Amino acid sequence: MLRTFVLVCLALTVSCALLAQQPLNPSPAPLTVTLQDALNLARKNSSTYHAAITDAAVAHEDKVQARAALLPGVSYSTQYLYTEGNGEHRNAPSFVANNFVHEYIAQGNGHENINLAGGLISDYRRATAAEALAQARREIANRGLVVTVVQNFYGLIVAQRYYSNAQQAAAESEHFLNLSQKLENGGEVAHSDVVKAQIQYNSTSRDLQEASLAMEKARLDLSVLIFPTFNENFSAVDGLELPEPLPGIEEARTMAARNNPELHAATAALQLARHEAQSAWAAHFPTLTLDVWYGIDSPHFASSMDRVSNLGYSAAATLNVPIFNWGATQSKVKQAELRKRQSEVELSAAQREAIANFRNFYAEAQTARAELNSLRQSAELASDSLRLTNLRYQAGEATALEVVDAQNTLVQAKNAYDQGQSRYRIAVATLQTLTGAF
Repeated sequence: MLRTFVLVCLALTVSCALLAQQPLNPSPAPLTVTLQDALNLARKNSSTYHAAITDAAVAHEDKVQARAALLPGVSYSTQYLYTEGNGEHRNAPSFVANNFVHEYIAQGNGHENINLAGGLISDYRRATAAEALAQARREIANRGLVVTVVQNFYGLIVAQRYYSNAQQAAAESEHFLNLSQKLENGGEVAHSDVVKAQIQYNSTSRDLQEASLAMEKARLDLSVLIFPTFNENFSAVDGLELPEPLPGIEEARTMAARNNPELHAATAALQLARHEAQSAWAAHFPTLTLDVWYGIDSPHFASSMDRVSNLGYSAAATLNVPIFNWGATQSKVKQAELRKRQSEVELSAAQREAIANFRNFYAEAQTARAELNSLRQSAELASDSLRLTNLRYQAGEATALEVVDAQNTLVQAKNAYDQGQSRYRIAVATLQTLTGAF
């Protein structure tokens, strides 16, 4: 019985100690972020991308308003007019423009403006082209944001790999320093080997500190880009080992010709300028205004009076012919023509630039992918070379300079391979700004 009581007390004591060691407010687990997660977050929080979305939405509403201007409008108005009576004729108004001393007007009005040169139609087409231009610019902003996220995301991945490589290099240099000191104590190597090993260890220690600083900077850059509030408690998923396939050049060229938003934007800008010129020319032509009214215009606010209906309709057609406005209309026409010529030049430049960019971007992606196998093989060979050089040094067949050179070569080869993988991913994202996703 006593033994059972003692065991229970010991169990309670251990449990209390464990509970006391646990923090009251444990920090949340770091958020795991993939590249797709980073893209989704950036689209939600990027002010530049949201500005492009807003511009596209505003352009769409402009088109809705331009379309509405083509259609007849209907309105309703109610008005009461009081006029002083005319002397002995108290029911006769004093003012010629008024019909009665008490006059009530309640009418619905159908109204339509028609430019005889199709000015409103040109305005609608101009709004349609402006919407297409805004949509193309939104796609440009989206693809540009993808490139920025890919650069920052894999920049963090590469920085983390650099840090890991620097840690391994520091461990290797420390091992070499200990080995050289041990061999010096045994009289097998000169003190100059220890000095060289110490210099190498100091260098790799500094490189480790720089790699840590670069990793933290890359983390902060990505955090600012994707999170709505400051947050550095996250981990990026390393996906560099799974490179995306690259389509054939003919397939990619076809996609670029069909999906290039820069060309779409330049084409839409030219269409916009052309419709602006047509709209400006239309101001030289007359405008026909049609109005139809239905309702009452009576001394009593009633639909009928003395069994006579007050309801009725009237219509008016007005032709407004522009004669002279000090050259303002012609000036607007000249402005529109200047913008149209500039748009034609910009479209031609965009077409040439698109061809050059496609060749450059595709060649960059193709070269980066072709170099991956070579870079990986170099890293593997450098690792094996360091292992063999260490064995030769221990056997007295290699110098300290050879060991240091093998260590530096390994770090450079690993970093080059990591950078090559990131370079290919960024090159693919850059190529997709022209072709779209593939």
